[in-house]
Amino acid sequence: MTEPADPAAPLRAQFNRRSRRETLGLLAASAVLLGLEIAPVAARSQTQSDDGNVLTEAKVLRDPEIPVAGNPKGDITIVEFFDYNCPYCRKLAPDLHQVVAEDGKIRLVLKDWPILGPVSVYASRLALATKYQDKFIEAHDALIGLDVRLTEAGVRDRLAKAGIDIDRAVRDLETNTAAIAAILKRADDQAQAFGFQGTPAFIIGKFRVPGPLTKEQFALAIRDARKAAAKK
Repeated sequence: MTEPADPAAPLRAQFNRRSRRETLGLLAASAVLLGLEIAPVAARSQTQSDDGNVLTEAKVLRDPEIPVAGNPKGDITIVEFFDYNCPYCRKLAPDLHQVVAEDGKIRLVLKDWPILGPVSVYASRLALATKYQDKFIEAHDALIGLDVRLTEAGVRDRLAKAGIDIDRAVRDLETNTAAIAAILKRADDQAQAFGFQGTPAFIIGKFRVPGPLTKEQFALAIRDARKAAAKK
């Protein structure tokens, strides 16, 4: 798990001792008890400045600056806070991808949270620059699929092999430096406001899940998120 702590360690211990259904029940109950549901925008205080609130539904689930994977019109959104150098993010990526593909009604929002050093920041910035050539999802899949520690040269090489125009990505990064920095700052502000201490971390529907899940646990969490949404 990523520095400075391993917030998923207690959860992994629970997963080993309990059934998946029991574990996800504990996660959902914890989210509610700790007040970690994302309140709908309309429900927030009218005196509270929306610009100063990083946890509105629109900013967390529907950031227009981040391309959406999966089904853009899906009924449930999964937001993943990830780092390209995070081994846990890499390990669960295939399961998450399969769950999204098989379900068919999930919006997947991939939020770069590069907390593992300068190369992680470089990878996130260059990957985000590829959105200007409509290649962000391809860039993400290429980088999250690596099993070695990234270098700047390795990032460029991997993206080039994925069919991305690296020269254009570099130019787009230079042209849109401020916009990309703003995307990364929003993700960092949100992750900190949610109390996340490492990657991966998720918002599934309107519940936070601080730590990795298996394919089966993702499916159960999505089912529970749909049930919660249906009650409102």
